[in-house]
Amino acid sequence: MRVHLARVDAVLVQAVIAAALSFAHIHDLAAAAGQGGWKAWAYPVSVDLLLVAAWRRLRDGATPAAGWCWFLIALAASLGANVATAGLLDLAAVPVWLRILVAGWPAVAFLGGTLLAHTPPAPNGQEQPAAPEPARPPAAAPVPDALLTHARKVAAEHRARTGSPIDAPTLRARLGVPQPLAEAIVTRL
Repeated sequence: MRVHLARVDAVLVQAVIAAALSFAHIHDLAAAAGQGGWKAWAYPVSVDLLLVAAWRRLRDGATPAAGWCWFLIALAASLGANVATAGLLDLAAVPVWLRILVAGWPAVAFLGGTLLAHTPPAPNGQEQPAAPEPARPPAAAPVPDALLTHARKVAAEHRARTGSPIDAPTLRARLGVPQPLAEAIVTRL
């Protein structure tokens, strides 16, 4: 029990140190890029919150692609600020492209945070489909008698030719009906 607590404490101490240093670097970069006062302090909070939201999504096992995407974007922002303030960038003369990136960050972070917080996790950790699947009629959907009679002839012909019963995809292709209707017909054959 003590070994586990000692390891957790060491991890927490390291996390606090890393967060404090990263927080300061992001603040310094935002201030140098023209975001003074409270705005410079809001940037590190924004980056860290996006990291936490993405990490939470990854830990939950839901939508891993989205979690990794936003985690890497936030990590790049944090790491970029850490490296930039390490003497590789003259903070007195921040390039225009970096000022644009810093100014655009709030919109990017808002988009990422919103998508992570308001996209419901898919079952079994699978990604959500882009569009909802169309509703399928029940398997016992009504089948017109004439269509069922014709389907029986097609099924009998198929069995005579192949020696096996017809399946729904084959019946669908032969009759030119939607897959759910073909499935309903096969259950009635």
